[in-house]
Amino acid sequence: MNLLSSTHSSSSSSSLICLLLLYFSVVSFAALKNHPNQHKRPNLLANITSCSLFMGSWVYDETYPLYQSSSCPIIDPQFNCQNFGRPDTDYLKYRWKPANCDIPRFNGLDFVRKMRGKTVMYVGDSLGRNQWQSLICMISAAVPRARTQMITGDPISTFKFLDYGVSVSFYRTPYLVDIDSVQGKNVLRLDDISKNSNAWKGVDVLSFNTGHWWTHKGSLQGWDYMDAGGTLYEDMNRLVALERGLRTWARWIDANIDKSRTRIFFQGISPTHYKYVNSLSTCGAKLLYGYSISIKLESTI
Repeated sequence: MNLLSSTHSSSSSSSLICLLLLYFSVVSFAALKNHPNQHKRPNLLANITSCSLFMGSWVYDETYPLYQSSSCPIIDPQFNCQNFGRPDTDYLKYRWKPANCDIPRFNGLDFVRKMRGKTVMYVGDSLGRNQWQSLICMISAAVPRARTQMITGDPISTFKFLDYGVSVSFYRTPYLVDIDSVQGKNVLRLDDISKNSNAWKGVDVLSFNTGHWWTHKGSLQGWDYMDAGGTLYEDMNRLVALERGLRTWARWIDANIDKSRTRIFFQGISPTHYKYVNSLSTCGAKLLYGYSISIKLESTI
């Protein structure tokens, strides 16, 4: 096994995908006090003349939240901020309002009726896990008497609403691409996604995310070596590695997903919201300060 520590670059391209562009912006988040009417995003250099789901503001809404965490046992304890003693609740009462238009309030009953017999799968890290659990909680609050089944596994867990034939799954793979064990070492395969991807075929809605785990070092780093083009590296530029991994993912999407049947989403990187690095709870901070990294992905998706 050839173990090298060097910087690797690749100009390989595919006719199936376009250029992957990463734009990074750093945003500081201030605390919301006395629940003002809306929390506006930083000004963007854009002329918004039509509805844009991805540009807008968070507005305060007394009718929120859509569910109470105390009545949804599927939420992981470490992500249940109320159980960890967070004293305020106003942060639960914000909803997203797109620029120049409105979106309907989420209706869990309407959702399972329209999705009858279909599957939804979140693929990625804890951001996907949070949204998987939140969707289940919102649906459960709307159909509290529905028969359900929870199947817990590794890497995939599935919650089923049996009366409607709706399955909502989470597939944990923080890098999307594969990790293999080689001679007792974890190798991150930047060019291989075959081991993970078999479970994604035939799903009606796929929501992918990756990001934070690519920057981890020390005890939080999930790999010992990166494999790029058959060569092993102890490290490389993390953004170069992320781009290569996402190219592998995008090529797989283009080659394996029937886009007339499957709806695909890719989530950007969420703000970091830890108060203390070594804290057991991710909800220890009342004030949210973090970094927002937006990713523009151009592909045939």
